[in-house]
Amino acid sequence: KILTKLSGSASKIILSDDEKYIFLSNSGKLSKIETATGKIEAIPIQAEMEIDHQAERKYIYNHAWNQVVKKFYDPKLLGAKWEMYRDSYATFLPYINNNYDFQVLLSELLGELNASHTGGRYYPTHQHADQTGALGLLYDETYTGNGILIKEIIQEGPADNAANEIQPNDLIVKINGQAILAKDNWNQLLNNTVGKNILLTIQHQGKTFEQTIKPITLAEQNNLMYKRWIHTMEKLTDSLSGGQLGYVHIRGMNDNSFREVIDNVLGRNIGKKGLVVDTRFNGGGWLHNDLNTFLSGKQYLQFAPQSNLTKGGEPIDRWTKPSIVVMSEGNYSDAFIFPYIYKQNKLGKLVGMPVPGTGTAVWWERQIDPTIVFGIPMVATIGIDGKPTENLQLEPDIKMPLPYDKFLNGEDTQLEAAIKELLKEVK
Repeated sequence: KILTKLSGSASKIILSDDEKYIFLSNSGKLSKIETATGKIEAIPIQAEMEIDHQAERKYIYNHAWNQVVKKFYDPKLLGAKWEMYRDSYATFLPYINNNYDFQVLLSELLGELNASHTGGRYYPTHQHADQTGALGLLYDETYTGNGILIKEIIQEGPADNAANEIQPNDLIVKINGQAILAKDNWNQLLNNTVGKNILLTIQHQGKTFEQTIKPITLAEQNNLMYKRWIHTMEKLTDSLSGGQLGYVHIRGMNDNSFREVIDNVLGRNIGKKGLVVDTRFNGGGWLHNDLNTFLSGKQYLQFAPQSNLTKGGEPIDRWTKPSIVVMSEGNYSDAFIFPYIYKQNKLGKLVGMPVPGTGTAVWWERQIDPTIVFGIPMVATIGIDGKPTENLQLEPDIKMPLPYDKFLNGEDTQLEAAIKELLKEVK
C-alpha cells in the first residue's frame, strides 16, 4: 500500500530496527516517516566537515589514473606509457592549491592518451552571481560616438513587439536616466536587470523618446541569434536552389534536435526535391542511428486517391529523396559518427572540411569533490573497415573551406557548394 507521497527525489531508504520509522534522504535533506500513520518529519542536523584538500586531490588524481586503466576503450591505452605519466605529473600535486589548476593537471595527464572525450573540468559554484541583461538588439560596432547605435532588432526578442517604437539606426543615449558616453562600458548599466523593466532614452531622427523594455538573459538572446542564423540559411538555400531544396540544421545529437528535424523536414520541406542536412557547430550526443534511419527511406508504396497518383506514399515518416550533408572542423563526437556512417552507408555526399575522428562513447565521472569532473572514453565505434573511428579523420567528398571574412558578410561557401552538388541529383 502507499504509505505517503513525497515531492523531490527520495533515496537511501532505511527501516528502523523496531520498524516504527522509515529514514531517508530526500533532495539532500534527512526525513523520517512514521510507519503507522505516514507522518513525515524533517530531521534537523548540524555538522562540520574538515577537508584535507591536498589529500583529496591526490586521491582524485590516482582514482582518475586507475579508472582509465579499468575502463578506457583500448586495453593497451593506445600505447601510452601510463605509469610513467602518472609519476611524472604527480610531482606537480604538492604545488597545487586550487581546482582551477588541478583540472589543468588532470587534463594534461589524460591528454597523453591522445583521445577525445576526456580531460578534467572544474565547475565552480557562484551563488547570487551577477547577470548581465540583453536587450535583443544588434549594434553598429564601428560607431564611436556617444550612445549606442542600433543596427537590428532581433526577431522574437524583447524589442520585437507592437508596443516597441525602437527602429534600426536609432541611438540609445541613456539607460535608466544615465547618459552613455563614448568611453563608457555601458554593459554595466544592464547588470542584474533580467526580467525587470528598464527605461531607454532613444534619439530617432533628431527627436527623443523613452521606451520601456525588459531585458532577457544572454543565453536566451544567444538562442534567438541561433534562430536568426537558421532563417538566414533557409532563405539562402531557397534562393540558390530556386525553391527546389530544403534545409535543416542539426543543432545537437539529442531528442529535441531530432524532433526539430522531423518537424522541419516532414513539414515545410516535405515537397522539396532534395534536402541539405547541416551538421556544423554540433557538439555531439547520440543520434546517428535515428538520423541514418530517417534519411535512408526508400519508397515502397504510392497513394492514389480517386485514381489520381500523388507524389506521396510510404514511408511517410522517413525522407526518401536525395540529401547531402554539410560538416566542418567543429563537428565533434556523434557529429563525427553521423557523417561517418552517412558516407559509409552511401546515403549521399559530404561537403565541407575534414572532421577529426572522435567516435567514442564517454562516461563523465563526477568526483568526491563535485566541482571536479573527468571523462573516460569507454566504448569505441568501429565501421565496416574494422577499425576504431577514434583519431580516424573523416574526409569530405567535396572539400570546401568557410573563410571567416566571407561568413561574416553573409556568404556561406560550404552551403553554396552543397546546394550546387545536390541540384545535379534532383534535376
